[in-house]
Amino acid sequence: MPVLCSLAVSPSGRLAAVGARLAWSGETMADLGDNVTIPEFSCLLQMDPYLKPYEQDFRRRYELLQKQLFLLEEAEGGFDQFTRSYNTFGVQRRPDNSLYFKEWAPAAEALFLTGDFNGWDKFSHRYTKKEFGKWELILPPKHDNSPAVDHNSKLKVVVHTKEGQRLYRISPWAKYVTKEEKAIIYDWVHWDPPQPYIHIHPRPKKPTSLRIYEAHVGIGSPEGKIASYNNFTTNVLPRIKDLGYNCIQLMAIMEHAYYASFGYQITSFFAASSRYGTPDELKQLIDVAHSMGILVLLDVVHSHASKNTEDGLNRFDGSDSCFFHSPPRGEHSLWDSRLFDYSSWEVLRFLLSNLRWWMEEYRFDGFRFDGITSMLYHHHGIGTGFTGDYSEYFGLQVDEDSLVYLMLANHVLHTLYPDCITVAEDVSGMPALCRKVEEGGLGFDYRLAMAVPDKWIQILKELKDEEWNIGNIVHTLTNRRYGEKCIAYAESHDQALVGDKSLAFWLMDKEMYTNMSSLIPMTAIIDRGMQLHKMIRLITHGLGGEGYLNFMGNEFGHPEWLDFPREGNNQSYHYARRQFNLVDMDHLRYGQLYAFDRDMNRTEDKYGWLAAPPAFVSAKHEEDKVIVFDRANVLFIFNFHPNKSFQDYRVAVEAPGKYKIKLDSDAVQYGGHGRLDHNTEFFTYPEPFNGRSNSIKEHRDDHSAYILDNEVVRLNWRV
Repeated sequence: MPVLCSLAVSPSGRLAAVGARLAWSGETMADLGDNVTIPEFSCLLQMDPYLKPYEQDFRRRYELLQKQLFLLEEAEGGFDQFTRSYNTFGVQRRPDNSLYFKEWAPAAEALFLTGDFNGWDKFSHRYTKKEFGKWELILPPKHDNSPAVDHNSKLKVVVHTKEGQRLYRISPWAKYVTKEEKAIIYDWVHWDPPQPYIHIHPRPKKPTSLRIYEAHVGIGSPEGKIASYNNFTTNVLPRIKDLGYNCIQLMAIMEHAYYASFGYQITSFFAASSRYGTPDELKQLIDVAHSMGILVLLDVVHSHASKNTEDGLNRFDGSDSCFFHSPPRGEHSLWDSRLFDYSSWEVLRFLLSNLRWWMEEYRFDGFRFDGITSMLYHHHGIGTGFTGDYSEYFGLQVDEDSLVYLMLANHVLHTLYPDCITVAEDVSGMPALCRKVEEGGLGFDYRLAMAVPDKWIQILKELKDEEWNIGNIVHTLTNRRYGEKCIAYAESHDQALVGDKSLAFWLMDKEMYTNMSSLIPMTAIIDRGMQLHKMIRLITHGLGGEGYLNFMGNEFGHPEWLDFPREGNNQSYHYARRQFNLVDMDHLRYGQLYAFDRDMNRTEDKYGWLAAPPAFVSAKHEEDKVIVFDRANVLFIFNFHPNKSFQDYRVAVEAPGKYKIKLDSDAVQYGGHGRLDHNTEFFTYPEPFNGRSNSIKEHRDDHSAYILDNEVVRLNWRV
């Protein structure tokens, strides 16, 4: 009878149990890999033949995934039930109103439950120890048959360690945690409302063109305070809808004790942040967004966790491991946080169930996975520059435990929710990150085009307008892996944070405080800033990817930076807000930038260039500072020259016909100079030019861009 001595046993002991069953069936884990093939690997190689030398790496990764799925089937009856573990862990109310408590604390000597329900008696309610580090407790209902623990009452897990310590902990599966106004530590609050929120509206269909509005609920108000879910629902959602975005990426939802962490130091993974309101108010926010046809993605952080102990996951059972690798592997030196052990059975249960929880309970439509680079490599990207050499993405530096977790997460999500959208934040350029798991990829739908905002900031910081390298701009916007969809953005929350500047602030700086009135002539700085703000967004939108992202407020050139209350700024909320009121003041130019962003999105919605194949760039003229490209039957022409306009400028087009202007960055309503007659008709000439079959001649003013419509063949062209 074969023995599975090669199987690593997780702290839960679960794999040992699986191994025993496999042994009895006469199989070994090695048997699983003998005939493992990647079903559609040929598609990946057809897309990129240079991956052929790394075929064994892809096969090994796929084999590890298949083994994990096999074990899930053997031990748990498949991933469907496994990923619903939020229905069995933490606290559950049974049909008879008894309460069932369950935790995983393998290093603990004993567990007790205390709280309001028992007068905070630390020893009266003891958990029973079960197999594999599990602990259980059942509380019968009260005499009136109501649950023993009331809704909105506080609880604590008391952990006794083998070393004799008594620790007070929040359940890792806590659904709601709150903090008293002057307290430091969060409290576990039992959330079981008598009339929970019921979603009314179905999820919208997955759009072909993804236009994402990256948002933070807490800063979604002009007031210097933490804004609420209800404020976002009432005041921000209508703006997002009006702007033409069809997807919201919500940041800082998973509970985080430190507000200034921007939501990236998670303490309670299953709890929606209570600083903005209740779980039901978040559910209503998502439901109302769905009624508007807007998807909602959660910014999920599975790459690391806060080091907090009393209100976090760290040292939950008193050990330095439990959910994490022991130090040093289990600590991130730059983030000062803990790193998950993705090889642990119970960690997989926790994280995969966490994804399922947000999809099922709150009806999110997908996830933006934060910090993927840190997960993919043992070096976490620290002190490492990625050149694009394929050897950097394979070999011993790759953490295949976490890589396979990401494959498994995407496989589970896309199997259970075919329209689920997953976005990866990766700076390394890992090949096949956004190819299907069946091809040997990691299964993400999109990756963030993180080089694009860095390029724009570098240009504005270091170069004069006449020094702009047009070819380099085009290269940065088009340099992405073919067949792997990217989310392009000119700036995100990263560029708005204190220590950096938004594009608007780089362009216009202190003049934004004094010279944004539309009642006075534009200064040279405001004029340049207004025009480039629109053009940078437009060319990024049209050329940079298969999706587009904007951080809240940046669409109208929000002044200043973003800084959360902390000791360094005397706990001020002055910069932790978004001044939407500026858009509503007719005498300020912020409304003009808002209008251009809105019409840019609406134009994309009509013509769908984000869902089209990559653009054909027909001109990138260094001396003229002109860029011309066509995509989805839309022609884009940009003149980045600071002071030179062109008459009868010849540009290449493919389809013959008559063209009219459809969107013009120089239009007066967008803060432009109105130098173009929108009634002008442009006719093609059957003269091949710059790789296209036809050409037209048009007028091109400095610092401007616009769109033409081909009435003959019903095509739209952006110029």
